[in-house]
Amino acid sequence: MEHLRRGGTSVVLNLDGGRLPRILHWGADLGNLDEAALLSYAGAVEPTIGDSAVTYPQPVPVVPTLAEGWLGRPGIAGSRGGRAFAPLFREARSTVDDVDGTVRIRTTATDLASELQIDITTELGLSGLLRIAMELTNTGTDDYRLDAVEVALPLPSEAGEILDLTGRWALERVPQRHPLQVGSWVRESRGGKPGLDHTTMLTAGEPSFGFRKGRVWGVHLGWSGNQVLAAELMPAGTRSLRAGEVLLPDEVVLAPGETYRSPWVYGSWGEGLDELASRVHRHLRARPTHPRSARPVVLNTWEAVYFDHDPERLTILAEQSAALGIERFVVDDGWFLGRRDDTRGLGDWLVDPAVWPDGLEPLAARVHELGMEFGLWVEPEMVNLDSDLAREHPEWVFDAGHGPGLPSRYQHVLDLTHEEAYALVLERISAVVDRLAIDFLKWDHNRYLTDAGHSRDGRPAVRRQTQQAYRMMDELRSRHPGLEIESCASGGGRIDLGVLEHTDRVWPSDCNDPHDRVDIQRWTGLLVPPELQGTHIGAMESHTTHRVAPLDFRAATAFWGHFGIELDIASLQPEETEAVRNWIHQHRAMRDLLHSGDVVHADTQPAVRLEGVVATDRRSALFQFVVLDRPPVWPPERLRFPGLDPDLTYRVTEFTAGAPAPRDQCAPWLATGVTLPGRVLAEAGVEAPSLDVDRSMLLRLEVPSGPARRTRTG
Repeated sequence: MEHLRRGGTSVVLNLDGGRLPRILHWGADLGNLDEAALLSYAGAVEPTIGDSAVTYPQPVPVVPTLAEGWLGRPGIAGSRGGRAFAPLFREARSTVDDVDGTVRIRTTATDLASELQIDITTELGLSGLLRIAMELTNTGTDDYRLDAVEVALPLPSEAGEILDLTGRWALERVPQRHPLQVGSWVRESRGGKPGLDHTTMLTAGEPSFGFRKGRVWGVHLGWSGNQVLAAELMPAGTRSLRAGEVLLPDEVVLAPGETYRSPWVYGSWGEGLDELASRVHRHLRARPTHPRSARPVVLNTWEAVYFDHDPERLTILAEQSAALGIERFVVDDGWFLGRRDDTRGLGDWLVDPAVWPDGLEPLAARVHELGMEFGLWVEPEMVNLDSDLAREHPEWVFDAGHGPGLPSRYQHVLDLTHEEAYALVLERISAVVDRLAIDFLKWDHNRYLTDAGHSRDGRPAVRRQTQQAYRMMDELRSRHPGLEIESCASGGGRIDLGVLEHTDRVWPSDCNDPHDRVDIQRWTGLLVPPELQGTHIGAMESHTTHRVAPLDFRAATAFWGHFGIELDIASLQPEETEAVRNWIHQHRAMRDLLHSGDVVHADTQPAVRLEGVVATDRRSALFQFVVLDRPPVWPPERLRFPGLDPDLTYRVTEFTAGAPAPRDQCAPWLATGVTLPGRVLAEAGVEAPSLDVDRSMLLRLEVPSGPARRTRTG
């Protein structure tokens, strides 16, 4: 028996009997349990077995197998030409280590009959985030075909409701709820990336759980290729969350001595979704590779110029950007050979002399001279058939036997599992990065891998392609220290903890309409903290929804993340230019709080949102109150601020980076602000301002200067 305790989480593992690890408890901290107490607990939760262990609940191994009586989704599926299809691992041996505060259990077991060895690594980090990975080694003398691998995390009986996410282009991360019933709720991604409808975190918890209430458990797979997340309830009553890589036929065939290594499966839990998400956020922020410098304010040129590149216009745009306080200038799609629209040129990573007769060097030099970083858009995994690359090497385009397949946005997938293709793309992009001293790459991925056959033999290569993308990202960052990379995939189609091991931020959506972006960012935040989410001010009329929104609502919504601008600043009126300058100035003053504090959400009625960031010392916070629809009753509810120190006293005022809210829409207390204990602000709240639909207000909470004022309790 082992009891792992970190970050308010307990994981009790049964390692006895030579079997694979079985998790007896995963959730709230159980306190300090000695060996006798652990043994007593194990006995207390041992299920009553009637006529058959198959039909009664039992602790599920983290890799459940058919031979142990598990009738649900298999932890391992595979065979040797039809033999060894039901492995039974025995003689498991475990070691326990503490690595920089993370407790790690390494379990090794064998199946002599199936000629397989399994190694399972279980880690509980300081944030209380659990993660598990496994390795499967072929110890036999013939090939073993692996068809599926899944890790299972147990759920308690109170987990009766599922919340997962769906969506589409420009409307990612849409929540949906339903009861956990007998059977499996399965979410698969089979397009070579998690996808725009990817659930990101599959959660199950007490019915009607919210951000601040109800225990909830979630699972995530740290992998950017094909995958499955599932919630399962067996007739025997066993409940579990599952995650694993989806393998295409013969994608993993282990020769004698070869080993398959799975992605990490992450498990988080919390008293509400905020605590569940905070464990992931703290895990990411503790990584040695997590960005430590202030996140530079970005201007991305896409919605300003699209494909209409002109050196003089872009140079002027760069100069205007620097004058506003922009810190990173990113040239989007359209800079390379023949790229006047999206039908051609993709794959030819050479600067187009027809548009840039002097190359990109003068623009990059001017951007750096102005004190800004220089960034560039690339899409290394894709190709247009109308490109020199595709004409010279048609065999480098994925082909499952029927030609290159259906075009999507006029593009196809470049097979980077050809080492020659990989080397050519790497060298060309690396040369551009080196020559222009590029600081940042916006790395896009716009087409699904629906026909990803390696062109020499037609065998599927999705898994290997994902590994090659990771490899290229790492190689570029190794060659060019300090280079940062963003994961973009038609917006939010590749957001996972796998790609975040190789990149520095994600692009949640191509939609900059704040009405939709409020919730896209909210639900992306189940996994990704604000500083890793690209959040930009778009045009007054959204290019994806054509909804019109005022500047202050657009800016207030973008304010929280890795802040930026994605509009033609040259077209702004003087008062708009000054407003944008002020928003940038205020963000730069506030980003230390926004990018280090705890993200919190009030559980509100559907028409409104109240969410914010609270400093780790609880002495300051910033909240946004948003009205997204017309509630039938106003005010819908008081504003109750979560995450505060109940015993500290806070002053609450409107934070006016833009224009103050009209006085006739403000609650009376806003005229002078209000000073109240955190407990009162959280439990009783304050009157909500009367805002119109698609309007918001920022509210700043600060402990007054001087000795902290604490309220007496009892």
